Amino acid sequence: MPIEIPRIDEEAPPVAPATSPQMIIVTGMSGAGRSRAANALEDLDWYVVDNLPPQLLPALAGMMTTVGAGVHRLAAVVDVRSREFFAHFMRYLSELRESGTNVRVLFLDASDAVLVRRFESSRRPHPLQGTSSILDGIEHERTLLGGLKGAADMVIDTSDLSVHDLARRVRDLVATESDLALRVNIMSFGFKYGLPVDADHVLDVRFIPNPYWVSELRHLTGRDDPVAEYVFRQPGAAAFVDGYADLLAHALPRYVDELKPNVTIAVGCTGGKHRSVASAERVSARLRSRGFRVNTQHRDLGRE
Repeated sequence: MPIEIPRIDEEAPPVAPATSPQMIIVTGMSGAGRSRAANALEDLDWYVVDNLPPQLLPALAGMMTTVGAGVHRLAAVVDVRSREFFAHFMRYLSELRESGTNVRVLFLDASDAVLVRRFESSRRPHPLQGTSSILDGIEHERTLLGGLKGAADMVIDTSDLSVHDLARRVRDLVATESDLALRVNIMSFGFKYGLPVDADHVLDVRFIPNPYWVSELRHLTGRDDPVAEYVFRQPGAAAFVDGYADLLAHALPRYVDELKPNVTIAVGCTGGKHRSVASAERVSARLRSRGFRVNTQHRDLGRE
C-alpha cells in the first residue's frame, strides 16, 4: 500500500453516521384531526400511509432505509377504520419496539362535545356508529382506544385547536431545525412573457435604464459584470434593490410561523435578460449574507 494512504485517511473529514429511520404512528379518536396531522407530517417531508392495517407495520418498517433517496421517515395513520385488524395493534406495536425500530405514537383526542359537533358539521357518520347515535360510536371508540392512549409517546387534545394550530403543534413536536428552515426562491422574469403565477412578491425594476439600448451590453446578460455595473450605477438602483432585500429580511422568518416554508420573490424587467437578472442576483446575495437559504433562477433568460 502506498505510504501516502494512511496520511490521506487521517486528513479526510470523518463521515457522520447515518441517522436511523424514524416511524410515527398517528392514531386517536375519529374526528380529532388525524388527517390534518398526517398532512402536517407530509409537509415536513415524511412519507405518509393512511388507514394502514396494523399487521403491515413491521413489514413497512423493514422497508425504510437511510441510503440515498429511500424512505427514512415514515408516518402511518392507524385507527379503528381497520376494523378487526385494529384489535391486535398493541401486539404489533410491541414487535416494532422490540425490533429496535425508532417508533413513536402520536395520539389525537378531543372532547365528546367537540367530536359530535365536528361529525354533525361534516354530515358524516362515525365509523363505529352503526345504527346508533354519534355519541354511541364515540363511546365505543374510547373503550377500544383506552389502553392505546396511555401507551402513546405524544398526546394532543385538539378540542380548542384550529387546523392551523394543530399543524403547528405537530411541527413543534417532530420537526428538526432543517425542517423549519425557510426556503427562499428568487426568480427573474420578463413582463412581456407574463407574471410568474407562483410569486409571493413581485419587484418591478423597469424604472432602471435598460442596458439593451447600449450596443456594447445588448448581447450580455445580468450575470455579466459589465451589465451589473451599468445597472447599479444608475441613480437610486442599488439603494432600491438593497433596501428591498433588507425589507424582506424582516418579514421572511414570519412565513415559517404561518406554515409557509417556501417563499418566491419575482424580479421583473421588460425581457428578463438584463435588469431583472442583475437585480435577482443582488437580492439573492444580500439575503444569503443575512443567513437565508436562497435558490436563484432566471425564468426567461435565453428566451429572446
